[in-house]
Amino acid sequence: MPHGPMETGVVTVREATFALMRELGMTTVFGNPGSTELPFLDRWPDDFTYVLGLQESVVVGMADGYARATGRAAFCNLHSAVGVGHAAGNIFTAFRNQAPLVITVGQQARSLLPGNPFLGATEAANFPRPYVKWSIEPARAEDVPAAIAHAHRIAMQRPWGPTLVSIPMDDWGVLTRPVPARLVSVDVAPDPALLDRLAAALAKAERPVFVVGPEVDQEGAGPALLALAEHARAPILTSPFASRVACLEDHPLFQGFLAAAPNAVAAGLAGHDLILVIGAPAFTFHVAGECAVFHDGTPIFQLTSDGEAAAAAASGTAILGSMRLALPALRERLPETRRAAPAPRVPAPPPAAALPLPAEYLFAALRAAMPQEAILVEEAPSHRPALQRHLPVTRWGGFYTMASGGLGYSLPAAVGVAMANPGTRVVAVIGDGSMMYSIQAIWNAVQARLPLTIIVVNNAGYGAMRSFSRVLGVEGAPGIELPGLDFVSLAAGQGCPAQRVETAEALHAGLNAAFAAEGPMLLDVVVDHAIPHLYHKAK
Repeated sequence: MPHGPMETGVVTVREATFALMRELGMTTVFGNPGSTELPFLDRWPDDFTYVLGLQESVVVGMADGYARATGRAAFCNLHSAVGVGHAAGNIFTAFRNQAPLVITVGQQARSLLPGNPFLGATEAANFPRPYVKWSIEPARAEDVPAAIAHAHRIAMQRPWGPTLVSIPMDDWGVLTRPVPARLVSVDVAPDPALLDRLAAALAKAERPVFVVGPEVDQEGAGPALLALAEHARAPILTSPFASRVACLEDHPLFQGFLAAAPNAVAAGLAGHDLILVIGAPAFTFHVAGECAVFHDGTPIFQLTSDGEAAAAAASGTAILGSMRLALPALRERLPETRRAAPAPRVPAPPPAAALPLPAEYLFAALRAAMPQEAILVEEAPSHRPALQRHLPVTRWGGFYTMASGGLGYSLPAAVGVAMANPGTRVVAVIGDGSMMYSIQAIWNAVQARLPLTIIVVNNAGYGAMRSFSRVLGVEGAPGIELPGLDFVSLAAGQGCPAQRVETAEALHAGLNAAFAAEGPMLLDVVVDHAIPHLYHKAK
């Protein structure tokens, strides 16, 4: 700590940082502490909440879910180089999710850094790149609060994303001046001339289609989207790998989901004479192939706040702008249309029970049992088509998943979402393979007594790998089967009640019990090993 008289208006780096965090509304800190973080944690303020995660990937996943659900930057505190390494997968996912995070990382004392000390991070600011929007290890201790303020502003600029500040452990006691929070606009207005061009093309089109992605829900622009679509009488498809709800899935204009394959996208968009991509890349693919709409002359327009997504599009006209500004502005430019609205999507028929249980039956039963206001957090990639058919999301802010494809996100994210929505039931639908990446997050749900229902979709293996093996013509690949996992015992070891479910009767009883529970409860639901085709056309 500093000695001698303190200059008027000067405080320690630690005091300046906490004052800044209060102003920015970052008084909930997600962390996993180590020795290099202890000076920051010393004399923890009573008005701050520290959420301990038992592994750094869990810490970042919880913070990501919390940030996306609140619409505010969340604060993470990780431990040195190894802690960032543990968290790297979910930092990558946060970047793809456009989750606003301010991540601070402990660093060894400055005096030790030239000698490659134990727990020292070499080039700490470069370690997480390119999957943070901005990172720094300030050259002077006095600059730490300003660096955190800078990181917050960049995290909250569209597109949102994580930032990182590496802080040597002896910086916290150095004297500096307070750094007040600044008001910085975060939205960008679209080019009026390009909006005019889009409106003219859309008015002329006879069979337009909207392909909508997660930016709409992220910005709270769902009602504006529906007002535009209803005015244009345009069908809505969800973009490939959308990590949030893109359209209310019981709306008459909603027509289904595009899969992440070029031929599936081409088939899903066939017959339309204008494609408007809203709040999404154009397009995200997971397998190779040709997408005819890039070359057949179909006009493609894209509205997005993500400059990289606009630059990466293979064809068409991209208009940069925030959804909450672009969608009403486009609506105002459109004349009344005489085109007929598309026929509503035909609901999937109710699935029948069987032994083992079909995943479709599980999701239909879950839809009937879960509260209307519940929030769904999903990480069951091989079962996503079945979930989309039988468990529609019917409210904005009602669905989250990962945009990265990296496993181990959604269970801790569900904890963060539940913390951001006190008293609201959150349902985490997680594959058995995914559960083992971040199962420590159950402990957080128990400690906070969160109303979290965890559904393990247990097909005793990596179902997505089974599906891709079929797509790619691969036979006999090792490392796909997962026998012998006992999720009831794993949950009980962290204090969470759990049941194993194998029959329809047990499923309905288990769901009733789980939704009646005040705190978390896990259901380990054994489903069949049917191999779904992940890249069907939109339906």
